[in-house]
Amino acid sequence: MDVAKGALAIVPDLPGVIRHAPGLVLRRPKAKGNIGSVFNKLVAKHPERPFIRFEGKSVTYGEANRQINRYADYLTRNGVGVGDVVGILAKNHPQTLMVMLATVKLGAIAGMLNYNQRGHVLSYSIGILDASVLVVDPQAKEALDSIDKSQLPSVTVDFVELDEQSEGLSERNPEVTAGLPASTKAFYIFTSGTTGMPKASIMSHYRWMTSMDGIGGMGVRLRHTDTMYSALPLYHNNALTVSLSSVLASGACVAIGKSFSASRFWDDVALNRATAFCYIGELCRYLLAQPEKPSDATNGIKTIVGNGMRAEIWDEFATRFKIERVVEFYGASELNLAFINVFNIDRTAGFCPLPFKIVAYDHDSGEPRRDAQGKLTKVAKGEAGLLISEISSKVPFDGYTDDEASKKKIITDAFKSGDRWFNSGDLVRDLGMSHIAFVDRLGDTFRWKGENVATTEVEGAFGGADTIDDVVVYGVEIPGADGKAGMAAVTLGEGAEFDPKGLAVHLYDELPVYAIPLFVRVVSELAHTSTFKNLKVELREQGFTDVGDDDLYVLTGSGDGYVKFYDDYPNDVAGAKVPKG
Repeated sequence: MDVAKGALAIVPDLPGVIRHAPGLVLRRPKAKGNIGSVFNKLVAKHPERPFIRFEGKSVTYGEANRQINRYADYLTRNGVGVGDVVGILAKNHPQTLMVMLATVKLGAIAGMLNYNQRGHVLSYSIGILDASVLVVDPQAKEALDSIDKSQLPSVTVDFVELDEQSEGLSERNPEVTAGLPASTKAFYIFTSGTTGMPKASIMSHYRWMTSMDGIGGMGVRLRHTDTMYSALPLYHNNALTVSLSSVLASGACVAIGKSFSASRFWDDVALNRATAFCYIGELCRYLLAQPEKPSDATNGIKTIVGNGMRAEIWDEFATRFKIERVVEFYGASELNLAFINVFNIDRTAGFCPLPFKIVAYDHDSGEPRRDAQGKLTKVAKGEAGLLISEISSKVPFDGYTDDEASKKKIITDAFKSGDRWFNSGDLVRDLGMSHIAFVDRLGDTFRWKGENVATTEVEGAFGGADTIDDVVVYGVEIPGADGKAGMAAVTLGEGAEFDPKGLAVHLYDELPVYAIPLFVRVVSELAHTSTFKNLKVELREQGFTDVGDDDLYVLTGSGDGYVKFYDDYPNDVAGAKVPKG
């Protein structure tokens, strides 16, 4: 009945749905078609329509295209061609988006660097890219002060220099765009995955256009008069793929927020005349935590799209802000399918027409469990299990730049000899009718502030702290907060005293802010035996509420660092009062 009711609601949008359905079903990776050609067609049809809005000012499709083509000519003159990489280290700005589009028009790959990374993590990410050119936002340039400049490409320019050096260059569409197949690589999106250092997941034009047809054309269903607002970082697929593809599916406008601010969010929505926005779950919770205002119900937003909307706030959020459709989806940068709440069914991650299974898993390792015949077992409807997706020529797995990391995500001989499946690493619940609800993330990764945090990467950062002898990192739930916050159990070196301020300074230098553990538990010993993983499970279950006589410290911010745990700390985190900076 829920699906039938949702199907009826789609009827007014049927022309757009019908236009995008063939691409979702029939498109193949080898077919011609790409992001640049989609954009070029919209420019040719409606050059006068607004394409980007930033701080209330609009840039039309035609104006943006001329700038994009000048950038593309500059890149070409500096040796960038099909398959080359252009690194982009930039905060949210129209130029960030235009440099990306210039890159993919050439068949090159936009390496979207996370501007929160510092030191050896950023150095590692830049090394993975092996970029021909690096374009840097002046607002993000200080990140480069934390690494050895000798590893930067010989052509490294900031936005100002790029504008100066591309002045007067060709404004014609690059000829190469029209012939690029959908299988061409478009972006590298960095994800922590389930091992130590960041991995660059590959986003092809094919997968991006699948998102355009599926999430954009059939799920979000914008009209050309709509404006999609996103304050999420442009190195994040929710902004670069979900938001942008939803906009280009209908020739609408994308409004870029400089950064997310709960107190200024609705003002920026109004300034940019937005009718839809893209979210992650934490964003919605922060907005709910703001004092109620009469304008909450007259904000102009009708549709929101994103992932991580908690079931317990879903109704409250939609009611308070008068949201007509919550297009929740489930996906990941490296995943070869997505679930979309096409039928507007409350508190679900949506529907997927592509082949997937939900299987039994080992609670300690997080790996799929095999039966006596060596095959996987599907869980019953209503039960939670590990989500896996079939890999085929129709639904390929683009993988990572690291072949070994890609191989680790592939399950073979799951149900029959020779079959191949992608291990999502996520626990979901089978709701029936090809719908799921997200439950949890498995393995040595947890999700916080919309980012995957690899425990091994965080543990590695502790290794350089003077007083720390050993460490185990894991994620813990905080009531009222989305995802899992980082917690570390540490032992101290012989005769050493815990230095809470010094540890915080060290971790702020070594890690992105979202990866710094909020809790540090000082323990007498950490066992390193064959049961080590069970120890981590036990520590995770104890969380921050069952630490016995162990000293427990909490992160208040970059100023005061770690302080002794206090009773209101979990509430302060849930209310976005701490940590600061």
